[in-house]
Amino acid sequence: MNKEQQIITQVHQSYQHKEELRDLIDKHTDIVILGNGGSSSIASHISQDYTKQLNKRSFTFSDPSRLTCYSNDYGYEQAYVQFLKEFVRSDESTLVILISSSGNSPNIIHCGEWCDTQKNIEVITMTGFSKENILKTMKLNNRKINYWVDSDDYGIVECIHMIFLHMVV
Repeated sequence: MNKEQQIITQVHQSYQHKEELRDLIDKHTDIVILGNGGSSSIASHISQDYTKQLNKRSFTFSDPSRLTCYSNDYGYEQAYVQFLKEFVRSDESTLVILISSSGNSPNIIHCGEWCDTQKNIEVITMTGFSKENILKTMKLNNRKINYWVDSDDYGIVECIHMIFLHMVV
């Protein structure tokens, strides 16, 4: 299957979760979206859209000063967890969206583990590449959507993640 066919197939599949995503976004007042690299750019873009268009309190961890501070003080693999500890409310108001194209980013995996220890935090995970990636296959009791893009191409995975999250804007 060529790239164009992969994109068309994945876009159609993303619509299977549209109402589920809409319900989760509507249910929560706060949305924290985390990712690395291109996934961080997606998180930043969508966070702005959710705040501006959906009137949500949406946060992402993209401030360079805070990111380098937390990475220095807590280690890169725990920096995002510390961000969650400081920005996630302990009630049921926060939805956490974790994005990792490979599904094997240790810092994002640690976020999933931390969220799983918080009984009121609902989670969406978004991955691609191997169907057996860690984030996709790990047990998360409060995971509401486990969205996987069937592609080994970063461009396709990242574009489909963006399209999926945009469906409710």
